[in-house]
Amino acid sequence: MEYFARSGQKTPGRTACAVVGVFEDDGLTVSGKAVDRAADGMLAAILKAGDFSGKAGQTALLPQTPIKGCSRILLVGLGKADGFDTARYRAAAGAAAKALAGAGAGDCLWLPAGDELAGLSVYAAARHASEAMEEAAYRFDEQKSSKPKPGKLKRVGFPVSGRGAKAEAERGIADGTGIAEGQALARTLANRPPNVCTPSHLAAVARSLAKEHKSLTATIHDEAQIRKMGMGAFLSVTAGSRQPAKLIVLKHAGGASGEAPVVLVGKGITFDTGGVSLKPPLAMDEMKFDMGGAAGVLGAMASVARLGLPLNVTAIVPTCENMPDGNATRPGDIVRTMSGQTVEILNTDAEGRLILCDALTYAKRFKPAAVVDVATLTGACVIALGHYMTGLMSTDDDLADALLAAGKTAADKAWRLPVSEEYDRDLKSNFADFPNVTGREGGAITAACFLSRFTKGMSWAHLDIAGTAWRSGAQKGATGRPVPLLVQMLMDRTGAS
Repeated sequence: MEYFARSGQKTPGRTACAVVGVFEDDGLTVSGKAVDRAADGMLAAILKAGDFSGKAGQTALLPQTPIKGCSRILLVGLGKADGFDTARYRAAAGAAAKALAGAGAGDCLWLPAGDELAGLSVYAAARHASEAMEEAAYRFDEQKSSKPKPGKLKRVGFPVSGRGAKAEAERGIADGTGIAEGQALARTLANRPPNVCTPSHLAAVARSLAKEHKSLTATIHDEAQIRKMGMGAFLSVTAGSRQPAKLIVLKHAGGASGEAPVVLVGKGITFDTGGVSLKPPLAMDEMKFDMGGAAGVLGAMASVARLGLPLNVTAIVPTCENMPDGNATRPGDIVRTMSGQTVEILNTDAEGRLILCDALTYAKRFKPAAVVDVATLTGACVIALGHYMTGLMSTDDDLADALLAAGKTAADKAWRLPVSEEYDRDLKSNFADFPNVTGREGGAITAACFLSRFTKGMSWAHLDIAGTAWRSGAQKGATGRPVPLLVQMLMDRTGAS
């Protein structure tokens, strides 16, 4: 969709639809009251009659209005004014986009776009509304023989007061659509079936991004090069697959030459059967989403390049399949990592940490300012945090705080879990330096402790997105998280937001 800012107009003017916000306990917003005056009190009458409550996400389309040039009004609920936040605002914008997708309006004006909502600047209002509307408009129909007709809504306007506010809204639109572009790419990559989205496909996407954006360069290492680098843990995971593994390195040169980059490492298991430790068949199709970390990192790089962030960022994506066959790694096998440390494989379904540990060791050659790895790593994190917040574990308090703050700003929240000596002590093996799993207790934390053994000397954080990277059930599909969190963290490092 196309988004634009318009200044100096307090009433809707000419538009196919004016979108008006309504609080559950406080009624019409400031802009909504201006529309109501132009509509001769029609909106106030509807609220007084109890036909619209303003509950969060509620919508009601009024197909006729007395306002000249304004064909429709869409009421959208904002919930209670007390406790109103960015997440609720984004939900309202998404609900409006979905309601208008089935209507005849080709354009609309999103009226809660100024600084009338507590805690939201003009910039934030425009950014989060455009981002949420893009998210709501996203469809994945590549594999369908009959594609649904696209919605008619093509243009969304943000009325604001004054030139300064218009410039801030335009900046918000640019950032919001840039982040949404990366999030859509992450969703599409994860939604693609595993017979399409293979390690070679992810490598081709990285090359395509480098071709599209001048700031990006892509380097793809094949299995022979991976073996030469001594990545025994990584290769142990791909041993049973006929799909060749790839190590993708995608660099954004936005900062000064020689400036230490921020490194993003994304787990790219394009299908996870569990290997010899085979998963139960129920919902195994969802294991195509086990490359959600890779998808998120590549999506973040697309956004970084689109926004032209003035810093150096390097993405590292170890990608392969985890399949069982006669060559597959067995429980009891011992592998030597790139770092020289040895790992006893007790469960071949704990494979993500095996490809990440070698990628983290590889990251050291870039002398990074910070390293953040992103992975659908553990079911234990889903048990701990559900599907609302990403698990964050870090040995660097400053980096952890930056990620938590970025998640809050981006409405893509994380929650910090400990990485401490008590948990690390559980990593014991009689036959190797340590095993790849411990007991069930604290599984997300002990997985992070495993990874931390490969991050000495680096500012490092781990994001476990097992509960946030995709949805199951009727809404099955990738979410594109944590692209907003990652991009916000990078924007914060440049002072760009």
